[in-house]
Amino acid sequence: MEKYQLSNQKTELLIELQYLPCLDYLAGIQQFERVSIEAKEHYQKQSYRNRCYVRTANKVEALTVPVLRGTHHLPIRDLRIDTEQRWQQQHWRTLTAAYARSPFFEYYAPELAPIYERNWTFLFDLNWELLTICLKLFQIKTTVSLTEWYQTEPEPGQFDARSRLSPQNRAYEHLFGRSVPYMQNFGPDFVPNLSGVDLLFCQGPAAREYLVSRESPDLSAGTDQHFLGSKQPVEPLERHWP
Repeated sequence: MEKYQLSNQKTELLIELQYLPCLDYLAGIQQFERVSIEAKEHYQKQSYRNRCYVRTANKVEALTVPVLRGTHHLPIRDLRIDTEQRWQQQHWRTLTAAYARSPFFEYYAPELAPIYERNWTFLFDLNWELLTICLKLFQIKTTVSLTEWYQTEPEPGQFDARSRLSPQNRAYEHLFGRSVPYMQNFGPDFVPNLSGVDLLFCQGPAAREYLVSRESPDLSAGTDQHFLGSKQPVEPLERHWP
Protein backbone atom coordinates (compact mmCIF):
# COMPACT_ATOMS: atom_id res chain seq x y z
CA MET A 1 0.00 0.00 0.00
CA GLU A 2 1.43 3.34 -1.00
CA LYS A 3 1.73 6.16 1.48
CA TYR A 4 -1.13 8.62 1.56
CA GLN A 5 -1.04 11.22 -1.19
CA LEU A 6 -2.98 13.93 0.61
CA SER A 7 -3.69 17.31 -0.87
CA ASN A 8 -2.09 18.99 2.11
CA GLN A 9 0.98 16.72 2.01
CA LYS A 10 0.73 15.15 5.44
CA THR A 11 3.93 13.25 6.08
CA GLU A 12 3.89 12.86 9.87
CA LEU A 13 1.57 10.76 12.02
CA LEU A 14 0.60 11.90 15.53
CA ILE A 15 -0.67 8.98 17.60
CA GLU A 16 -0.62 7.48 21.11
CA LEU A 17 1.15 4.31 22.25
CA GLN A 18 -0.69 1.00 22.28
CA TYR A 19 -0.12 -2.24 24.14
CA LEU A 20 0.90 -4.91 21.59
CA PRO A 21 -0.39 -2.67 18.79
CA CYS A 22 -3.24 -3.67 16.51
CA LEU A 23 -2.65 -4.12 12.79
CA ASP A 24 -4.36 -0.90 11.76
CA TYR A 25 -1.97 1.00 14.05
CA LEU A 26 1.10 -0.69 12.56
CA ALA A 27 -0.19 -0.14 9.03
CA GLY A 28 -0.51 3.56 9.80
CA ILE A 29 3.02 3.85 11.12
CA GLN A 30 4.56 2.31 8.02
CA GLN A 31 2.65 4.71 5.74
CA PHE A 32 4.26 7.89 7.07
CA GLU A 33 7.79 9.27 6.91
CA ARG A 34 7.73 10.29 10.58
CA VAL A 35 5.68 9.37 13.62
CA SER A 36 5.28 11.44 16.78
CA ILE A 37 4.15 9.39 19.77
CA GLU A 38 1.91 11.37 22.12
CA ALA A 39 3.85 11.42 25.40
CA LYS A 40 2.08 14.33 27.12
CA GLU A 41 -1.53 13.20 27.11
CA HIS A 42 -3.54 11.93 30.06
CA TYR A 43 -4.49 8.28 30.27
CA GLN A 44 -7.79 7.21 28.74
CA LYS A 45 -9.66 4.15 29.96
CA GLN A 46 -11.10 1.42 27.72
CA SER A 47 -8.59 2.05 24.97
CA TYR A 48 -5.76 0.24 23.24
CA ARG A 49 -3.34 1.95 25.60
CA ASN A 50 -3.47 -1.00 27.98
CA ARG A 51 -5.19 -3.74 26.01
CA CYS A 52 -4.90 -5.84 22.89
CA TYR A 53 -6.88 -8.63 21.26
CA VAL A 54 -5.71 -12.10 20.26
CA ARG A 55 -7.51 -15.12 18.86
CA THR A 56 -7.68 -18.22 21.04
CA ALA A 57 -9.29 -21.57 20.29
CA ASN A 58 -12.69 -20.51 21.61
CA LYS A 59 -12.91 -16.74 21.24
CA VAL A 60 -11.23 -13.42 20.63
CA GLU A 61 -9.68 -12.58 23.97
CA ALA A 62 -8.70 -9.21 25.39
CA LEU A 63 -5.38 -8.98 27.21
CA THR A 64 -5.47 -6.03 29.60
CA VAL A 65 -2.55 -4.58 31.55
CA PRO A 66 -3.93 -3.59 34.98
CA VAL A 67 -3.21 -0.07 36.19
CA LEU A 68 -3.42 1.28 39.72
CA ARG A 69 -6.81 2.56 40.78
CA GLY A 70 -7.16 6.27 41.19
CA THR A 71 -4.47 7.01 38.60
CA HIS A 72 -6.65 7.23 35.51
CA HIS A 73 -6.30 10.99 35.19
CA LEU A 74 -2.53 11.07 35.50
CA PRO A 75 -0.20 12.06 32.67
CA ILE A 76 0.39 8.94 30.61
CA ARG A 77 4.09 8.67 31.52
CA ASP A 78 3.20 8.67 35.23
CA LEU A 79 0.61 5.91 34.98
CA ARG A 80 1.70 2.92 37.05
CA ILE A 81 0.95 -0.72 36.40
CA ASP A 82 -0.70 -2.68 39.21
CA THR A 83 2.23 -4.95 40.02
CA GLU A 84 0.20 -6.90 42.58
CA GLN A 85 -1.58 -8.67 39.76
CA ARG A 86 0.21 -11.44 37.89
CA TRP A 87 -0.68 -10.08 34.49
CA GLN A 88 2.63 -11.03 32.85
CA GLN A 89 2.14 -14.72 33.53
CA GLN A 90 -1.48 -14.63 32.42
CA HIS A 91 -0.72 -12.77 29.18
CA TRP A 92 2.19 -14.99 28.22
CA ARG A 93 0.21 -18.11 29.07
CA THR A 94 -2.61 -16.93 26.80
CA LEU A 95 -0.22 -16.06 23.97
CA THR A 96 1.45 -19.44 24.24
CA ALA A 97 -1.85 -21.33 24.30
CA ALA A 98 -3.12 -19.37 21.30
CA TYR A 99 -0.02 -19.46 19.12
CA ALA A 100 2.36 -22.22 20.21
CA ARG A 101 1.33 -24.31 17.20
CA SER A 102 1.46 -21.45 14.72
CA PRO A 103 4.20 -21.67 12.07
CA PHE A 104 6.37 -18.86 13.42
CA PHE A 105 5.80 -18.85 17.17
CA GLU A 106 9.17 -20.44 17.94
CA TYR A 107 10.87 -17.89 15.70
CA TYR A 108 9.38 -14.76 17.28
CA ALA A 109 8.64 -15.88 20.85
CA PRO A 110 12.24 -15.29 22.03
CA GLU A 111 11.87 -11.61 21.06
CA LEU A 112 8.76 -11.18 23.21
CA ALA A 113 9.25 -13.57 26.12
CA PRO A 114 11.72 -11.32 28.02
CA ILE A 115 9.03 -8.61 28.17
CA TYR A 116 6.91 -10.90 30.31
CA GLU A 117 9.78 -11.90 32.57
CA ARG A 118 10.50 -8.31 33.56
CA ASN A 119 8.79 -6.26 36.26
CA TRP A 120 7.37 -3.09 34.74
CA THR A 121 6.44 0.01 36.75
CA PHE A 122 5.05 2.35 34.10
CA LEU A 123 2.66 1.46 31.29
CA PHE A 124 4.31 3.93 28.93
CA ASP A 125 7.71 2.26 29.27
CA LEU A 126 6.20 -1.16 28.60
CA ASN A 127 4.39 0.05 25.50
CA TRP A 128 7.43 1.89 24.17
CA GLU A 129 9.52 -1.27 24.45
CA LEU A 130 6.84 -3.32 22.69
CA LEU A 131 6.57 -0.77 19.89
CA THR A 132 10.35 -0.89 19.42
CA ILE A 133 10.18 -4.67 19.10
CA CYS A 134 7.25 -4.52 16.68
CA LEU A 135 9.04 -2.03 14.43
CA LYS A 136 12.01 -4.38 14.31
CA LEU A 137 9.99 -7.53 13.60
CA PHE A 138 7.81 -5.85 10.96
CA GLN A 139 10.89 -4.18 9.42
CA ILE A 140 9.31 -0.74 9.63
CA LYS A 141 11.91 1.98 9.06
CA THR A 142 9.75 5.01 9.90
CA THR A 143 11.39 7.60 12.16
CA VAL A 144 9.60 7.53 15.52
CA SER A 145 9.98 10.11 18.30
CA LEU A 146 8.15 11.31 21.41
CA THR A 147 6.27 14.60 21.68
CA GLU A 148 7.74 17.19 24.04
CA TRP A 149 4.49 19.06 24.76
CA TYR A 150 0.78 18.43 24.33
CA GLN A 151 -0.62 19.72 21.06
CA THR A 152 -4.29 20.65 21.19
CA GLU A 153 -4.23 20.81 17.39
CA PRO A 154 -1.96 19.02 14.92
CA GLU A 155 0.84 20.97 13.32
CA PRO A 156 0.89 21.55 9.55
CA GLY A 157 1.79 18.32 7.82
CA GLN A 158 0.59 16.09 10.67
CA PHE A 159 -2.19 13.52 10.50
CA ASP A 160 -3.77 13.48 13.97
CA ALA A 161 -4.84 9.91 14.78
CA ARG A 162 -4.87 10.28 18.57
CA SER A 163 -7.69 8.22 20.07
CA ARG A 164 -9.04 7.49 16.60
CA LEU A 165 -8.48 3.74 16.88
CA SER A 166 -10.95 2.25 19.33
CA PRO A 167 -11.35 -1.32 20.63
CA GLN A 168 -15.11 -0.86 20.50
CA ASN A 169 -14.94 -0.52 16.71
CA ARG A 170 -11.99 -2.78 15.96
CA ALA A 171 -13.91 -5.37 13.90
CA TYR A 172 -15.23 -3.03 11.21
CA GLU A 173 -13.61 0.40 11.42
CA HIS A 174 -10.20 0.94 9.88
CA LEU A 175 -8.36 4.22 9.67
CA PHE A 176 -5.38 3.09 7.61
CA GLY A 177 -6.86 0.72 5.04
CA ARG A 178 -9.00 -2.34 4.49
CA SER A 179 -8.04 -5.58 6.19
CA VAL A 180 -6.87 -8.36 3.89
CA PRO A 181 -7.67 -11.87 5.22
CA TYR A 182 -4.75 -14.14 6.04
CA MET A 183 -4.56 -17.66 7.47
CA GLN A 184 -5.15 -17.62 11.22
CA ASN A 185 -4.75 -20.45 13.70
CA PHE A 186 -8.41 -20.88 14.46
CA GLY A 187 -11.28 -20.46 12.08
CA PRO A 188 -12.80 -20.71 9.60
CA ASP A 189 -13.90 -17.07 9.82
CA PHE A 190 -11.24 -14.39 9.57
CA VAL A 191 -11.03 -11.93 12.50
CA PRO A 192 -9.63 -8.54 11.43
CA ASN A 193 -7.43 -6.07 13.27
CA LEU A 194 -6.08 -8.24 16.06
CA SER A 195 -2.75 -7.50 17.72
CA GLY A 196 0.17 -7.54 15.34
CA VAL A 197 1.52 -10.65 17.06
CA ASP A 198 -1.32 -12.66 15.47
CA LEU A 199 0.00 -11.79 12.03
CA LEU A 200 3.64 -12.36 13.00
CA PHE A 201 3.05 -15.79 14.49
CA CYS A 202 0.84 -16.89 11.58
CA GLN A 203 2.60 -15.30 8.59
CA GLY A 204 6.17 -14.71 9.68
CA PRO A 205 8.30 -12.81 7.14
CA ALA A 206 5.18 -12.12 5.05
CA ALA A 207 3.85 -9.85 7.81
CA ARG A 208 5.29 -6.70 6.29
CA GLU A 209 3.88 -7.68 2.89
CA TYR A 210 0.47 -7.83 4.55
CA LEU A 211 0.77 -4.31 5.97
CA VAL A 212 1.54 -2.81 2.58
CA SER A 213 -1.15 -4.88 0.83
CA ARG A 214 -4.01 -3.29 2.77
CA GLU A 215 -6.10 -1.07 0.52
CA SER A 216 -5.72 2.62 1.38
CA PRO A 217 -8.77 4.72 2.20
CA ASP A 218 -9.55 7.58 -0.15
CA LEU A 219 -8.34 10.69 1.65
CA SER A 220 -7.72 12.63 -1.53
CA ALA A 221 -9.89 15.48 -0.26
CA GLY A 222 -7.38 16.10 2.49
CA THR A 223 -9.86 15.36 5.29
CA ASP A 224 -9.29 13.00 8.18
CA GLN A 225 -12.02 10.39 8.04
CA HIS A 226 -12.54 6.76 9.00
CA PHE A 227 -12.83 4.10 6.35
CA LEU A 228 -15.24 1.21 6.78
CA GLY A 229 -13.73 -2.13 5.83
CA SER A 230 -15.05 -3.70 2.65
CA LYS A 231 -17.45 -6.61 2.86
CA GLN A 232 -16.26 -7.94 -0.49
CA PRO A 233 -14.55 -11.35 -0.25
CA VAL A 234 -10.78 -11.26 -0.57
CA GLU A 235 -8.51 -14.22 -1.09
CA PRO A 236 -6.39 -14.82 2.03
CA LEU A 237 -2.64 -14.56 1.93
CA GLU A 238 -0.92 -17.91 1.88
CA ARG A 239 1.35 -18.85 4.73
CA HIS A 240 5.03 -18.37 4.02
CA TRP A 241 7.08 -21.14 5.53
CA PRO A 242 10.74 -20.68 6.42
